[in-house]
Amino acid sequence: MTRTPAMTRLTRMGASDHADRADTHPGRDEGTDRADGGGTVPRLANVADLPAINRVIAGAYARSLHRMEKPPAPMVTDYGPAISCGQLWVLGEPVIGLIVLVQEADSLLVENVAVSPAAQGAGNGRQLMEFAEQQAISAGLSRLTLYTNEVMAENIAIYSRLGYRETGRRSEDGYHRVFMAKILPG
Repeated sequence: MTRTPAMTRLTRMGASDHADRADTHPGRDEGTDRADGGGTVPRLANVADLPAINRVIAGAYARSLHRMEKPPAPMVTDYGPAISCGQLWVLGEPVIGLIVLVQEADSLLVENVAVSPAAQGAGNGRQLMEFAEQQAISAGLSRLTLYTNEVMAENIAIYSRLGYRETGRRSEDGYHRVFMAKILPG
């Protein structure tokens, strides 16, 4: 599926907004250890981040290579356009995670979320997904959508625990995808 640039740039959630929420979310790691995002909030990526972005994606998706007929789509995507459109956010310094958010007519698409293997299990993926929720709410949207490959059963389970529900399955661009959505509190 070809995506067009976002209709509008998403707003950046302020550090104080995020800090106020940190103690209200079980499972979120606090502190300044590099493996937990360095105590930072996601920031818009820039072109200088591309090597780190590609390293995070390569590491995060490496475990799926043997289960798929071709490399996962995020491993062959050019992220320059997403950076130019203000759709790609990174976490940590150095970068340990990222999320690509594409505003659509009635929802916010989480086009990709990835965390470096060394930083997985520390709440970074959850932090990025919560950031997506805040971005959607800030943009006046009440629904988040995403898709993942059907062989990535662990991702489907994680998204289900985060409140996403399957909305369909279909093949696109040679990938067998599971589409999911989450309705946000009004």
